Parts: sequence; structure tokens; C-alpha cells
Amino acid sequence: MRKINVLFALGLLIPFTVAANPEEKGRGVAEEAKQRDIGFHDYSASMEMILKNRHGQVSTRLLRNRTLEREDDGDRLLILFDEPRDVKGTAFLAFSHRVGQDDQWLYLPALKRVKRISSNNKSGPFMGSEFAYEDLTSAEVEKYTYRYLREETLNGTTSHVIERIPVDPKSGYKRQEVWYDQEAYRMQKVVFYDRKGDLLKTLTYSGYQKYLETYWRADHMLMVNHQTGKTTELKWQDYSFQTGLSERDFDRNSLKRAR
Repeated sequence: MRKINVLFALGLLIPFTVAANPEEKGRGVAEEAKQRDIGFHDYSASMEMILKNRHGQVSTRLLRNRTLEREDDGDRLLILFDEPRDVKGTAFLAFSHRVGQDDQWLYLPALKRVKRISSNNKSGPFMGSEFAYEDLTSAEVEKYTYRYLREETLNGTTSHVIERIPVDPKSGYKRQEVWYDQEAYRMQKVVFYDRKGDLLKTLTYSGYQKYLETYWRADHMLMVNHQTGKTTELKWQDYSFQTGLSERDFDRNSLKRAR
């Protein structure tokens, strides 16, 4: 298990209210949220992805998600497409890193080849959805700089609101605002601003469930693109933790053999 910061292990002896400055306070919220999710090792889940355009036309995809926690770096992610037929067999693999560029690959069964996603393309849409490739990797604390903005009530719950700015100069976002509930530090909402600083998207989380008496996961995510009028909805189910996944299940060869 990753080493836990002494302050967090002792229950945050220095409360956020007396943090030295907004930058330290903002980072402290992100660190606390991360610490509370350490130790799950791995999990799998199924997803229904619902795409809706600005005219209300809907298309649906069925996917599977596999995630592996790593002690010395960011998490690993494998997404498999099962339906409809035109995307069946497509697979996406991502290695998140605490420092530097994430590594991402896409297997396209029609071409029978693995395509590496370049750093210049990670701000592009993932498989036609409103999620960008960079939205899919784990939000490692080191990927951002932070600033505490305010305390706010969201859906009846008192939340910390922080600003995070991507360190990666090739990110598609200038900044993001993130809401964490103060009770369990679950991410409630993320507002994304494009490189010009204009409002781009809003992601909301709901239907949280607790697993292994420790780990919270949302059953529902909704990404709204304010500039295009499109939305992508993710409905999660069948979460299963500590299933025995290993590094071998997340190498490049796993893209072709995964079923």
C-alpha cells in the first residue's frame, strides 16, 4: 500500500480552515480524497454509455471496465466495447502516471491493429462521446496545481469547491472546478473550461454506493457539453472488487486478447 502522509494518518491535525493559503488548502482536499480511495487493488464493472446529440437523437453502447491500482504510479485502465456490432471488440488501454504524459492505446478490430493515442490527441473525444481521452485516466494529485475556492451546499450536502489547473501544457482544459462532499470526499461535480477559459463541460456524479465498507463508486455520471449541446451518460453496475487482476491483464497484448 502507498505510504500515507503523516498528517492524513493522524486525522489531518492541521484542519483545512487554518491552512496557510488557498493553494495548500486546495491540494489538501485533493490529497484527502485520494487517500480515502487507496487500497482497493482492482475492480471491474459494466457500463451503459448513452450518447445524445443536440437534437435529442440517442445511441447506446455497452462496455466493460477493468481497473488496476498501482502503488508506485497511476492506475491502469482497460475498457472493452461489447455492443453495438460496429464497435464490438474495440478496446482502450491507459496507463496513468503521476508525473509526465499518460500512455494510451486503442485497439480497432476492423483494422486488427493497436493505435497509440498521441499526447496531441488526448483532448479529443473518446469514441464519439463527450468524454475526452484525458478524462478517462486516474486523477493523480500531481497532475494539477490547486486553489481552494469556497465552501458550498450542493444538492443538500456541504462541499469543498477547489480549482485545479492541469500541469500538462497539452491538456484541453485551462482549468477545472471540482466539488467534493465534506463527509466522504466523494467527487460530486466537475466543471471544465477550455483553453480559452470559456465554459466547456459539466460532469455530475450520483448514486454513490460503498464497497468493501470503504470505497465509494458512483452508479451514474452525466457529462454535458455546453458548447455543442451533446451529452454522454454513463450507467455503472456489477462492481466487483479485488478480483485478482494483475499487470498481465493490462499489457498491450491484452488489447487483442481481451474478451
